[in-house]
Amino acid sequence: MPPVRVRAVRRADLPEVIALDATVTGLHKADYWQRVYRRYGVGGQGLRHFLVATAGARVVGFVIGEVRDWEFGSPPCGWVFAIDVDPQARQQGVGTLLLSAMRQRFERVGVRTLRTMLASDNHLILSFFRSQGLRAGRLIPLELEVGAPS
Repeated sequence: MPPVRVRAVRRADLPEVIALDATVTGLHKADYWQRVYRRYGVGGQGLRHFLVATAGARVVGFVIGEVRDWEFGSPPCGWVFAIDVDPQARQQGVGTLLLSAMRQRFERVGVRTLRTMLASDNHLILSFFRSQGLRAGRLIPLELEVGAPS
């Protein structure tokens, strides 16, 4: 694999991002990704970031995050809400590069805590995040099915 570089997403990357997500999730969500690009990718400004990892001209991964503050009484912290690596490029440090690039952007604006959430049965991403030093935090996620009988 050619050397991997991390940079801000470009509109031309969207088809590859959409295809990568579909490969991993089994869902083709083009409209969703257009909305995400408009919110996080246009200019990658300040507190919102949509980054891609490229190997040569090919997108091999992406990460999306933002700085949020005072939610649940928390001072500014960085949230990573999406990260994925092409299955053929895994175990080559791509995810580490992506998370490191996001972490650097958070640190530049004074953020000292990085958070994320994941499905409890997603052992692959849980193992990755643990390998990067993430541990259970002080917040506990709770959920309720809306519209379901109580």
